[in-house]
Amino acid sequence: MTASTQIIPHSRPTLGSQDAQALTAAARSGQLAQGARVAEFERGVAAYLGVHGGVAVSSGTVALELALLALGIGRGDQVILPSYVCAAPWLATVRVGAEPRLVDVEPQAYAIDPANAAKAISPRTRAIIVPHPFGLPAELSKLEALGVPLVEDCAQTLGATEGGRLVGSVGRATVCSFYATKLLCTGEGGMLLSSDPLILEKGRALRDYDEKPTLDAAAFNRKMTDLQAALGVSQLAQFRAFLERRAAIAAQYHDALGQTGLGLPAIPPGRTHIFYRYVIRLPRTTRSSRSLEALLTRLEHRGVQCRRPVFRPLHRYLGLTGYPNSEEAFETALSVPIYPSMTDEEVSRAAHTLCEELR
Repeated sequence: MTASTQIIPHSRPTLGSQDAQALTAAARSGQLAQGARVAEFERGVAAYLGVHGGVAVSSGTVALELALLALGIGRGDQVILPSYVCAAPWLATVRVGAEPRLVDVEPQAYAIDPANAAKAISPRTRAIIVPHPFGLPAELSKLEALGVPLVEDCAQTLGATEGGRLVGSVGRATVCSFYATKLLCTGEGGMLLSSDPLILEKGRALRDYDEKPTLDAAAFNRKMTDLQAALGVSQLAQFRAFLERRAAIAAQYHDALGQTGLGLPAIPPGRTHIFYRYVIRLPRTTRSSRSLEALLTRLEHRGVQCRRPVFRPLHRYLGLTGYPNSEEAFETALSVPIYPSMTDEEVSRAAHTLCEELR
């Protein structure tokens, strides 16, 4: 593999000849919309997670919305979710008419804090959305014990385990995203998965509205195409190699950055990390929003594109206070390039540049 440009991008799809052949075969088949390849992709992801089935849709955000609708969540209900996450869980909750209840995250692992989630439970709580951030699982065992249905968001963490169990196999419902730079890529796309036949039946009923015996205002065109699914099937066949490459890159970063004073990714006991993102913490001497922004600019000028792992925590959008761990993560966390198509030379150059900028 070779770098496509001089700059090392923060994210880059991993696509090869096998993927191109899958797309070509789908295009030549004449079946472009939802068809047999979508069903094949659903079976493949469900089998990987060990759940009963899946419902492929147009995006991960749509899959979240569909999961909440399938659980019967709507107006007057409350859904608990972390503040340190992208906007998708909040948007899905609001779109079904429910009230998002934000809680803080664990200080080192960035996942929703079970103790904070427990304090937020009320008689109106109908679900907890559990994003597994950056490749590391949340504490599913403690969250399960709260007795509230879990919606696992595995957009960044397929293949990781907590307590020996694959993420995505524990909650009442699971959602995945297959955006262009996710662990598995279909360009755009997502999936609702579950072992509950009623959730799957409801999800399929709401995925489209054509040729139905009755009108349902909640039904909408949320379908995935066979073109997207063909790419997904191809990517799933390569998934083990993708995870092995991510682990190898993470090991290179560990070796190169271990003596810099940076906070390297934490892996709590009982959890495995598949490194969708390689997230480091800046040293105390550089901890401020202004210095982080300046560092991002300097790194990009030197050809290494890094990002905040979360663009802005939800509580900041909403003008809320009282989320110290999310604030700390926003001020100090830095996401470094890591993806299967990254070359050893690019990894070495990125690590060397980081070391020079932070020495």
